[in-house]
Amino acid sequence: MSTQHNLVGLARVSTVLQDAQLQRDALEAAGCVRVFEEKVSTRSTGRPGLAQALDYLRPDNGDVLAVWKLDRLGRSVKDVLAIADDLHERGVGLRILTGKLAGTYSPSGEGKFFFTMMAAFAELERDILQERTLAGLAAARAQGRVGGRPRVMDADKLAAARARRAKGESPTQIATALGVSRASVYRHLAAAEQLSTDGVAEQARAASVGCGQSIVTAGHSKEAQ
Repeated sequence: MSTQHNLVGLARVSTVLQDAQLQRDALEAAGCVRVFEEKVSTRSTGRPGLAQALDYLRPDNGDVLAVWKLDRLGRSVKDVLAIADDLHERGVGLRILTGKLAGTYSPSGEGKFFFTMMAAFAELERDILQERTLAGLAAARAQGRVGGRPRVMDADKLAAARARRAKGESPTQIATALGVSRASVYRHLAAAEQLSTDGVAEQARAASVGCGQSIVTAGHSKEAQ
């Protein structure tokens, strides 16, 4: 008994003003048993049509996802590489109808080279990104800046928070005024209060030690007289 291989199409346009009919016609002419369509902008993170197509595909049947051109698979090089890697992991083939990379690529056999190449490009992009990040951090350190996420509560905001708290404002009012979370206000005010308390205690201890030394010195002076 032969296994029926399904060719499932994915048509994508970026805006509601664009028409996916050209892609749909080409995919149906290529023999797609079903075509999923999506209209998503480059800023959108959701891919409903792709998700439905992947759910419909059956890797054990040798199903293949078809797109009109490679750029219809993803909205960026990074997107295309990630989706190609996902298809390979699922055991789903890919068919590209037009363009320089037109052809059918299976997860194994001759088509495996395509997915291997895609994985190599993905790894190269990750390495380049990591290298740029490290170079940027090194340059920042050389200029006296420290990389990483900026602090939500800086020294100026902390001073303003303490001043507002001294005037009787609630942590919620302070958080709203400074544009930070209430948890940040509570945490930083508590830390500042602890530092202030520790500082007062340290000054008291220093003063106590100083008074003791003065008394001892005065006692020695009287004995000398």
